[in-house]
Amino acid sequence: MIQLLRKLTLTCFLFVLAFSLESQIITVNVDKPKYAIQPTMWGIFFEDINFAADGGIYAELVMNRSFEFRKPKMGWAVKVKDKDSSHLLIINRGIENINNPRFARIKVDDESNPVCLINSGFRGMGITKDILYHFSCIAALNTSDALKIRIELVNSKGEKTGEAVINPSGNDWKRYTADIKATQTDPKSKLNIWFEGKGLIDMDMISLFPDNTWKNRPNGLRADLVQLLADMKPGFVRFPGGCIVEGYDLNGRYQWKKTVGDPADRKTIVNRWNTEFNHRPTPDYYQSFGLGFYEYFLLAEDIGAAPLPILNCGMACQFNSAEVAPMDEIDPYVQDALDLIEFANGSAESKWGSVRAKMGHPAPFNMKFLGVGNEQWGPQYFERYLVFEKAIKAKYPEIVLVSGAGPSPDGDLFDFAVKALKDTKADIVDEHYYKPPQWFKDNAGRYDNYDRNSYKIFAGEYAAQSDYTTSPKNRNTWECALSEAAFMTGLERNSDVVVMCSYAPLFAHLEGWQWTPDLIWFDNLKSFGTANYYVQKLFSTNKGTDEIDISQDGKLLEGDDGLFGTAAIDKNKKEIILKLVNTSGKEVSRVISLLTKQKLLEGVETTVLQNDNPEAVNDIENAKVIYPVEGKLSLKGKKLSVILKPYSFSVIRVKIK
Repeated sequence: MIQLLRKLTLTCFLFVLAFSLESQIITVNVDKPKYAIQPTMWGIFFEDINFAADGGIYAELVMNRSFEFRKPKMGWAVKVKDKDSSHLLIINRGIENINNPRFARIKVDDESNPVCLINSGFRGMGITKDILYHFSCIAALNTSDALKIRIELVNSKGEKTGEAVINPSGNDWKRYTADIKATQTDPKSKLNIWFEGKGLIDMDMISLFPDNTWKNRPNGLRADLVQLLADMKPGFVRFPGGCIVEGYDLNGRYQWKKTVGDPADRKTIVNRWNTEFNHRPTPDYYQSFGLGFYEYFLLAEDIGAAPLPILNCGMACQFNSAEVAPMDEIDPYVQDALDLIEFANGSAESKWGSVRAKMGHPAPFNMKFLGVGNEQWGPQYFERYLVFEKAIKAKYPEIVLVSGAGPSPDGDLFDFAVKALKDTKADIVDEHYYKPPQWFKDNAGRYDNYDRNSYKIFAGEYAAQSDYTTSPKNRNTWECALSEAAFMTGLERNSDVVVMCSYAPLFAHLEGWQWTPDLIWFDNLKSFGTANYYVQKLFSTNKGTDEIDISQDGKLLEGDDGLFGTAAIDKNKKEIILKLVNTSGKEVSRVISLLTKQKLLEGVETTVLQNDNPEAVNDIENAKVIYPVEGKLSLKGKKLSVILKPYSFSVIRVKIK
């Protein structure tokens, strides 16, 4: 009897063991691709928040270069012995130059008392040793006296680190330039402009750019920040926002036509994030539009991404003023959309195509997508959207329109939007998700049972919040990034429905931010990617061409044992790509069975993001706390044994012969 019981016990143990081992197998159906993954699947969202443009990716170092801030001398100071305020006056030309009415008039009335105009930049100027800096200004002498302009770079200690001289002549407005080679590196430098001799001079558009901009373009973009974007290989660039599109009111909305042409003719306006948050006051936050729609299109082209501009639909931010243009006054807004398509895609002989050609790009930008409104809601949005849709589709039926579902992925406003969008037969709908990490894990299957006959999804803004949304205590923790990775497996698994995705916001200046968390942080000299950045990058650079089935015990990898996963095949690179996310604090062992008739090659490559501390973050001094680590796995026939570390995101690439 005892022996019989022992045999039964052993049999039960072996059965449980066998069942347990069987449950550890992940099956991948390689030879049965399900859905094409769009080239636009993973992209980037750009908005001028957190000093992302002026003071950020736009490499101009002079703040308030044309004296057009509400306080015209903001960013500027005057140094003179006698303290006489008349040495600097701000002149307003009014309607003579409506976009750039103000300029500075500097008076030097004593050769022994030179005047110094000082610009402090955006929380200082980041100056790098041995880099050439290009100074320029527009100036006109008002007297026949001899006047010399001496330009200095000075470090945070007040020491001179570079110098150049300009000798202005004549009373006509002229552009003057000078080059300065820096002798020191300093993140908190200033620009001193000394006026020596005797006389009266007018100055405007005072500018300083580093020589080492992206692609070395004059008046261009900050190279390290663009490189971080290019390294992601994004499928699209959405611009210029975001709430920037809406404006606090309609006067402050983004108007693309005012951001093209000569930068000196682009009207500076206050940035709507200037006064948005009491916890982060930024009275010096304005938009010069040196980075405008032409530069956005050029950036997208440079990094191989499809441009996705978003235009105002006649509605300001509903959280702020809720101002709308009456329906009988909506035509100019619609015309702006039609003209933008011509600017992007029209011939060099067309009205707006000729503007593009004159700026240096005769060939069309081949724009395919256009967004109407940012995250508006309610019937007032949909009645305006339908007017845009009718006009655009009538003239440009090939343009794919992106509409919005409001600011949240659930609730009454969202439910109303879903019904209205289905009635309008929308092309692509922009959904936004700012939620706690658990929400992202719980919603990895959000689109598994989505109506395949409905509109497509643009996951246009998402970021896990370590604290409540809009909290200044939000941090780019590893837990947040890992929960986003879990959610993204569900987005990719449903690539027949979800066709575009982008984290938001993109950039943040360490001393000038208003909103957090953000994908990329920077100061005046350095920049770094967050854990969230590397999650986005790994998805984007490993997206593949077609989704394939991956399952465990016949079920999707959607959180059992904290495990999430998706699989794809890249027909171009001849690779199987697996993405596995272990959100648990325990090590997970699995055998991956690759069901395929094709021959697989040895040398399986892995890339792993991992940290044992869910609260870990990257920062400016320790930028690689969470950072991709490359490795190898051994292939046994058509099986892989993997050990997924706690709190890890792994990408596995298997070559097909």
